[in-house]
Amino acid sequence: MARVRREARIVTRDAAPTPHIAHSAAVGAVSPRDASPAPVPKLELRGIAKTFRTDHGDVEALAPCDLAVREGELVMVVGPSGCGKSTLMSIAAGLEAPTSGEVRVDGRPAGPAGPQRTVVFQRFALFPSETVEGNIAFGLTVAGVARAEREARVAEQLELMGLARFRRAWPHELSGGMQQRVAIARALAVRPEILLMDEPFGALDAQTRTVLQGEISRLRRVMNYTVLFITHSVEEAVYLGDRVVVMSSRPGRIRRDIAIPHDEPWRGLEIEDASMREEFIRYKREIWELIRTEIVRE
Repeated sequence: MARVRREARIVTRDAAPTPHIAHSAAVGAVSPRDASPAPVPKLELRGIAKTFRTDHGDVEALAPCDLAVREGELVMVVGPSGCGKSTLMSIAAGLEAPTSGEVRVDGRPAGPAGPQRTVVFQRFALFPSETVEGNIAFGLTVAGVARAEREARVAEQLELMGLARFRRAWPHELSGGMQQRVAIARALAVRPEILLMDEPFGALDAQTRTVLQGEISRLRRVMNYTVLFITHSVEEAVYLGDRVVVMSSRPGRIRRDIAIPHDEPWRGLEIEDASMREEFIRYKREIWELIRTEIVRE
């Protein structure tokens, strides 16, 4: 039965998951008049496609993609190398224009990049001439946030990310993991509506990556951010995601959209323990098989 229940949660790109109303013989069917309208997605990609012009001809990076992320949801995106994951992220962030399609936030055109959507990249991108607190405060300073409010938000992030003891340290004095904590703190300090993470742990060693995966899981429970997260790690995707979107090989399109329920018994465990649970392994195996199929096809 568990296997049947899980398979029922899997939807294709043409049937993206939306809130549904359960029907029961005991209570009777719900009439269309009584049904509440589906909430507007916090972030929506509509028919996003991208073709790059090169000296050797056009390169189609993304075929039309539709993706909706609800408020407070963490959606993980995985797929073969070169499938357009990072291109999709750049378009979602407003850093790159699509060839066709549009990005919407709260049902309205998203417009150019701004503090509403902040990005954490794989490389830490800290300012070497600024201390930890100076780096965290950077976006707030650019936005013209008053000094008292700026200092309060920096202090909040220093505490939240376990950086209080390092507030006056310089980036070169920090480990890679600590530098990425600073980058995440800087993104969160501006209080974005949407957090976009492009393989933020890809450059870290396995031990540091595991620690920061736990930190992101904790922050989700505390702050309820809306997150679109690119990763190469299937295990990371299953552990962190409310949904896992699997992309095809180039030109990238959404091959499968898999919902992972909040009530899975391994939720809240450390990733080393969660990844040993039978249901976790089934999700991981199924997602990897989809990716493997795309790699072979390519």
